[in-house]
Amino acid sequence: MNKKNIEDLDLYSILDVKITATEAEIKKAYRKKALICHPDKNPDDSKAAETFHELSRALEILIDKSARDAYDKVLRAKEAAKLRHQELDSKRQKLKEDLERREREAHSSNNVNLTDEQKLAAEIERLQREGSKLLLEEQKRVKEEIQRTLGRLNEPGWDSSLNRIKIKWNVDKNDSNNGGYNESNLRRFLKKYGEIVALIISPKKRGSALIEFATKEASEMAVEFEKGLPDNPLTLKWLNNRPIISIKKDANGPSLVSDRDYESIVLTKMRQAAERQKLIEDMLKEEHEK
Repeated sequence: MNKKNIEDLDLYSILDVKITATEAEIKKAYRKKALICHPDKNPDDSKAAETFHELSRALEILIDKSARDAYDKVLRAKEAAKLRHQELDSKRQKLKEDLERREREAHSSNNVNLTDEQKLAAEIERLQREGSKLLLEEQKRVKEEIQRTLGRLNEPGWDSSLNRIKIKWNVDKNDSNNGGYNESNLRRFLKKYGEIVALIISPKKRGSALIEFATKEASEMAVEFEKGLPDNPLTLKWLNNRPIISIKKDANGPSLVSDRDYESIVLTKMRQAAERQKLIEDMLKEEHEK
């Protein structure tokens, strides 16, 4: 973004904010867009650095009160001129342009009276000389957020199928209410611990069900704390011995994950979620056949 043509750009459109946006709103919009187009997240995009630089220059000007005032004055003048242009016919338009040209020529001969465009150029030069501490702070926050995101993507995924839980409760032979439990109230008891991937009540073996949570923390809390109905408590036990998952960290730190890698992770997790429901049903079937 060159200082010579910055007056021709709509900095508010670049950040997707209104001209009345507050400084906080401008910073928030910058972070949102910067996290998407940052060069570290788009290593294969040759234009990523240019786009990120454009966002940063827009932020630099709009969070500096003096520079923003100068830019807004130019922007409003251009908007007003645009409206006037639309209302003028071709003859009046030509007369107006001739008049504006003569005015600019008169101003250029007098260095004391600077145009709005010249004032904006002066503010941009000042920012380039002094640097922008606020801009550097915002760029640092974006960089840290991207590194945290990339670090999370590089962590090995936890397979919830390793922590399936078997649920049992007492049921009398002639009890048509299955001991007071059904899928609805089991979900009500258990969903407070976290997202449930699958919950299956055994259709043949009374007083028995299987559940799988989406997170290890939810699984562990359910096994430790859930008791169900006071007059007929639940017993929750791990279906299998849970292996210890070791997390290996790269000595060189987290590597960058491409959009293709991220898409592959998402698709894999979607397939796993669909497969787990079938796996639980198959396990129940095998248990009944034993």
